[in-house]
Amino acid sequence: MKRLSLDEYFLKIALVVAERSTCQRHHVGAVAVKKKHILTTGYNGAASGLKDCLELGCLRNQNNIPSGERHEICRAIHAEQNVIIQASLHGISLEKATVYCTHTPCILCAKMLVNAKIERFVSLREYSDKSFLELFNQAGIKIDILKRPSLKINFLE
Repeated sequence: MKRLSLDEYFLKIALVVAERSTCQRHHVGAVAVKKKHILTTGYNGAASGLKDCLELGCLRNQNNIPSGERHEICRAIHAEQNVIIQASLHGISLEKATVYCTHTPCILCAKMLVNAKIERFVSLREYSDKSFLELFNQAGIKIDILKRPSLKINFLE
């Protein structure tokens, strides 16, 4: 049995976090990590305590809005935004953190991550909005898009 790398470990956790998503288009999970320790997690879904797309339906689907456009027409708060919000609520700095996320960020999330001063962004797949690339390059944020780790859970009983 091969031990998971840290990148595989945290990406697998991001995939599990994504299972909490209430979005009907993409399940997105994110994990903020610093010095091998999880700081916060987030997934995409409606604001806390409000009805979500599973209950009310997807506004973006109802209006035929393509992925990557018109982010303001959506009930969901993005996973990356929730990672930042959770850090704020708990008094945690994301400066020099790595964010592991199932998808690359939209430009709005990218701007927030730049201001949160993250150091690295690791993802499994590219979201349709690629405008984050130039912004991350200018900010010196390292970007790694890795292959999806095995979803098999390996452990000895």
